[in-house]
Amino acid sequence: MPEQGLARTLVEAYIHLDLAGRSRGASTEEVDDGWLVRLGDAEVFVPQESEAWAREQGLTFGAGLSELIDPGQWVLVATTYARRALEGSLSFAADPSDAGKFDEVATGWRFAADAVAEALKFFPDGAAELTDEDFWTEAGRSLRESEPGRLTRGKLERDLAFYRGSLDDFLRLHAR
Repeated sequence: MPEQGLARTLVEAYIHLDLAGRSRGASTEEVDDGWLVRLGDAEVFVPQESEAWAREQGLTFGAGLSELIDPGQWVLVATTYARRALEGSLSFAADPSDAGKFDEVATGWRFAADAVAEALKFFPDGAAELTDEDFWTEAGRSLRESEPGRLTRGKLERDLAFYRGSLDDFLRLHAR
């Protein structure tokens, strides 16, 4: 029997599989009430209603809290997208006529900001830090143990502002 998870959006399902090191070759099958994203023994269900709501609201990863990706993993995802956006910005500066590269950079900054916003959703109102129970994956727990300062509300709010500012600056400088 495949291991099944519940994602809020198709994007979240693929990121979950990426974090497990295995989204290449995944297949998506439309079923009666959503989609099944499968790869090997992993299967992630995305309810149609959840995907539709997220698209309508402009929520890349979905509404509510992720059941698949913990806040430490969201920070790692944000860092990856920010690094790609920064590297892409340098490449784009060398050839600003490349519309595809423009879209990649803008998407990278937007996904980085959205991933940090996902990590921030785990904080209870007024809390400056998360508890050990908020981290259920090996990657999330490892980040918390090795770099706890990256997972405070203050740090994540600064990261969110930086990523959003970087996106705004990129769009302002290179508007199409």
